[in-house]
This record gives sequence, C-alpha cells and structure tokens, in this order.
Amino acid sequence: MRRNTVDVITLGCSKNLVDSEKLLRQLKANGYKVTHDADDPRGEIAVINTCGFIGDAKEESINTILEFCEAKEEGRLRKLYVMGCLSERYLKELQIEIPQVDKFYGKFNWKELLADLGKDFHPEYEQERFLTTPSHYAYIKISEGCDRKCAYCAIPIITGAHVSRPIEDIVSEVKWLVSQGVKEFQIIAQELTYYGVDLYKEQKIADLVEQIAKIEGVEWIRLHYAYPSHFPEALFKVMRENDNVCKYMDIALQHISTDVLTRMRRSVTKEETYALIEKFRKEVPGIHLRTTLMVGFPGETEHDFEELKEFVRTVKFDRMGAFMYSEEEGTYAAEHYKDDIPESVKQARLDELMAIQEDISAELGAAKVGKIMKVIIDRVEGDYYVGRTEFDSPEVDPEVLIACAEKELEIGSFYQARITSADDYDLYASVV
Repeated sequence: MRRNTVDVITLGCSKNLVDSEKLLRQLKANGYKVTHDADDPRGEIAVINTCGFIGDAKEESINTILEFCEAKEEGRLRKLYVMGCLSERYLKELQIEIPQVDKFYGKFNWKELLADLGKDFHPEYEQERFLTTPSHYAYIKISEGCDRKCAYCAIPIITGAHVSRPIEDIVSEVKWLVSQGVKEFQIIAQELTYYGVDLYKEQKIADLVEQIAKIEGVEWIRLHYAYPSHFPEALFKVMRENDNVCKYMDIALQHISTDVLTRMRRSVTKEETYALIEKFRKEVPGIHLRTTLMVGFPGETEHDFEELKEFVRTVKFDRMGAFMYSEEEGTYAAEHYKDDIPESVKQARLDELMAIQEDISAELGAAKVGKIMKVIIDRVEGDYYVGRTEFDSPEVDPEVLIACAEKELEIGSFYQARITSADDYDLYASVV
C-alpha cells in the first residue's frame, strides 16, 4: 500500500472521464500522488467513478466496487470511495448493500470527497485537469444533463435537466489545454444540439464551435452526441468553413421506423431522418457520420427491423454501433411497454445489423486506398505507429497503422499519409 497515493478508476463514458480528471487535479493540488485506471492499483485510497447507464455498465460498476471491497478487507486498501452515475441513482440502496465503502457520492457532489479527506477544493484550478488521455487530445464537456424524454433512457433520471456551461468558461478551458500541448478536442455532451438553450435562450452550439475554432493551436475539433430533432443548421456553415472543425458528426439515430421512433418518443420521423442525412452530405461535402442504433425495442416487428436494415444499407454510415434494448427501471418504456422481444431475437438482429455494417465499413475503407490523408499519431503498438484521420474519434473509430520500420514518427504529431490498404475496419498507410 503506497501512502498518500490515490487510485482513481473511471468506468463508462468520456463525460465521466472529465469528472475524474478534474478530481485528479484537485487531489494533486492537495499533495496526493495519483494514478488513473492503474493495472495494479496500490494506493491507500481508491475512488471508483461509476456508470449506471445500462445493465452491463451497472454490472461492471458493482463488480469493480466489490473487488476493491475485498482489497480493503484484506488490508491492501485503507479507504474506498464511490462516485458517479450509479451512486447518483442508487445511493440509498448501495449504502445498505455495500457497507464496506467509506462513502458514496453522486455525480455532482464529488467535491465533498476532498472535504471528507480533510482537504480543500482549489477554485483557482476549476478549469484545469489532470489529463489521462495522450497529451495531444482531450475531451471537453460543454453541458450536463438532458431535457429530452426518450422512452428508453435513464440518463435524465440520473443527471437531471440540461445545464450548459458558459461559453467563456469553455473557451478558457480550451486555451489552458492548448497551453499544455493539447491539439485535438472532442466536444462532448449528453446532447450537443441543445447547448445554450437554458443559458442564452437559443441553440448556441454553432457559436461555441466557431469561438473554439478561432483559438490558436486548436488543430482539430470533433463533435459528439447530437440529436436529430431540431438540428441547428448553423453548424453546417461552421463545419464547412473552418478547416480545424472535423467533417465528422456523431448523431445517435436509434432507429428509422416511424412507428418505433414514435414509441421511443424521439420527436422525429423516418422521412425527416433521411432528409437530415441528405442535408448533412450536401452542406458539408465529405462529412463522415457516426451513429448508434438500437434493436429489440418493445414492439419492434420484423417489418420494422427490415426497414432498419434497409436504412443501414442505403445510407452507408461511415461509423456505426448498435446495441440491444435493455429495460431500465423508472423510464417511460419500463412503465408503459412490455419488454416483449426474446433475448435470442434481439441478439440475432444485432448480429445481422452489424454484419451488414461490417461489409459497408470494408467497402468504404477500400475506397480510401491511394488517398493522402492527414493523420495524428496516438501511440506505438507492436510494429506499428497507430494514428487516426479527422474522421476517427479515439477509442471508438477505426485507426491508421503505419509500420515503425518505415521512419521515426513523433507521438502527437500530424503527418500526411498515403493509404496503402484496408481491412474490415482499419487502414494501413505510408508517410509521404
């Protein structure tokens, strides 16, 4: 057990990661040594930042907490704290079920942890973070919560109403990160397109991105988690006219059948969805679209699923993920619909959908062979430098592999690379 060392373990999404990075910065300011997601955590204090989004994530969070409880009982850990979405949602139940944890915090009151350790919160470091990502990229969280009422989603129950951060705070944070060597920014929120409505009484995402794009040293800006209904079309112009705004949009569409979308309470139809995709591609030539789709939502018929498959084949998403519906207590779907599709059918539909996408990804990757693309280098793995193009977000998208034997490259630097071959998902390239 290393004295005066805190291990922070982050589960779930990049929005959680930002909270962990802010906590790590405060712990460092208070004289602690810190590690993040260590393979072999040996600090005297552990903090687990949990996810509570869907069944699998909740299970992972519980299992991780129990592992650390065991370490505490064996004397390998002095204090154990838990924060994040799972404890925001199930605080009382967790306190009763897992009494070995010294204290549970929700998603927003983690600053109390410092007081409970007998330490101060340093407001002068409010915009600063201890980066856990490679030093050349960072996530920027622009808001918390969500005002949408999607039938299946527990996030508004956990995080509450949408709360935007002021533009000047975000700009200040980006400038500080640039001063630390960050070049690439993933802009994240539960729902990007609603940004600013609460603070400024109108959608302000286009203005925000424009301001970030003007900051010297910002090389790439990538946008995550947009919503299709009432999409702010001013964003098209910003993406088209600023070279450092990646031609990339992560927009979770969930389904295409108007019947399913209506039951999901998505406030959008099949026709509107197709029209929006067409507009994206017309207004921002070369844009790469990432989406997430759901199979097995209550009442999804074979006909609905056929529509979904046809949608994927027709649109040919550059990036696509899919998951099976899982009932979340407290949601509209859990209270109003019967989870009537067998797990085996959900799994078969998921497999079928992803098989279609695999062929599309291979086809789109092959079409890039011979092209010269700007690539940022993230790391070395085996015999390859591993990088990404502007169309690839860290962790979730395809990567570009360049043989180390070719020439020495610098992590975090940009290179022009010719794509030499492609497999189902990744590209191989040679620096030009």
